[in-house]
Amino acid sequence: MELISRTAPTLGRVLLAVLFLAAGANKLQSPTATIAYIQQADLPLPLIAYWGSALVEVVGALLLLLGFQARLAAAILAAFTVVAAAFFHADFGNANQTIHFMKNVAIAGGLIQVVAFGAGPFSLDSRRSLRAAASGMSGKT
Repeated sequence: MELISRTAPTLGRVLLAVLFLAAGANKLQSPTATIAYIQQADLPLPLIAYWGSALVEVVGALLLLLGFQARLAAAILAAFTVVAAAFFHADFGNANQTIHFMKNVAIAGGLIQVVAFGAGPFSLDSRRSLRAAASGMSGKT
């Protein structure tokens, strides 16, 4: 059971990060199509929305993957995912869009688990915490 407790947070982070990294890379490879999709949703400033979403997805995914500032990255990605669901998948008369909406909500739920419980033992956040604890203890006699 300890093996699962130690490895599950890393596996969860990696699976979530791969999703956002792929989505961000896809946006960067298809700027015209992505901007057109943003315009279809009648969002203001589609060029800024494009760059902002690509940045959030790629940088957030990398931070999550490394487990560096994972709680903050997960919180931002969770908010981004819920906002994306609201603007792009809220056509509840369309079964496909409803499924996409619910998937986004579920992904946000997984990200909130990272916010609540942290990156886990195999992360840069954990390594930093261990170093800080060790340096704090070394100064005490």
